[in-house]
Amino acid sequence: MSSDVRFTDFKSDAQPTWCPGCGDFGTMNGMMKALASTGNHPDDTFIVAGIGCSGKIGTYMHSYALHGVHGRALPVGTGVKLANPDLEVMVAGGDGDGYSIGAGHFVHAVRRNVDMSYIVMDNRIYGLTKGQASPTSREDFETATTPEGPKQPPVNPMALALAAGGTFIAQSFSSDAQRHAEIVQEAIEHDGFGFVNVFSPCVTFNDVDTYEYFRDSLVDVEESDHDPTDRDDAKEAIFETGAEYQGVIYREDEAVSYTEQHGVDANMADIPDGAPDGATDLVREFY
Repeated sequence: MSSDVRFTDFKSDAQPTWCPGCGDFGTMNGMMKALASTGNHPDDTFIVAGIGCSGKIGTYMHSYALHGVHGRALPVGTGVKLANPDLEVMVAGGDGDGYSIGAGHFVHAVRRNVDMSYIVMDNRIYGLTKGQASPTSREDFETATTPEGPKQPPVNPMALALAAGGTFIAQSFSSDAQRHAEIVQEAIEHDGFGFVNVFSPCVTFNDVDTYEYFRDSLVDVEESDHDPTDRDDAKEAIFETGAEYQGVIYREDEAVSYTEQHGVDANMADIPDGAPDGATDLVREFY
């Protein structure tokens, strides 16, 4: 890994087509800064994205990338990491992509603890398809397709991750540039599955969960007596009614990644028969 990489080295020549003011700009900048700060290089980085506004991110970043289908980014990222453990694998998604059609993959990716990071741009709405309620939308959030609100409680991604055995669970705000980049960097450096839910406001279709709302309501766990290594503290922060936290909610310092635990350290492309010892068993487990 190179030590002289700048975050701009991860920026492609493609011009983003996100709406002006979209939170995804800040989310992506933080991802690039975190990758550079950890000494990664575009040639050693693989970005996997799903469908939705977040799905465009692999085009806007300069690295290896794959734009997959709806909800399936995590199994692709898992396959990439197992095939070449030397790559820095970062999966990007949205709240609809990750917590609806991709919810099953999310839970299993968390429990497997493969050494990669998952950055979810949570704008609490389906933005690319013009403003439908998403899994994280408020119960009374009115849209054209839910004029009286979804009438069901929103998905709590932090709770899902903790229940599935997550070893790194964090939340950030795309507009808090420095803090967001620091949190993503910690996720990358974590030995295992680094999950970051990013509040990334949609300025076009969501006039409730706005930049102003998050600036006024967010509480940084570092400013409290929260212990991110204490599971009970994590539960309390996750289930505290009405609280909006940013920071590392839970971190298991002694976590051992799946790839390390099972000795997956060889690049399949460098092996004559195309499969290291035990690879067949790994394929059976995952697919």
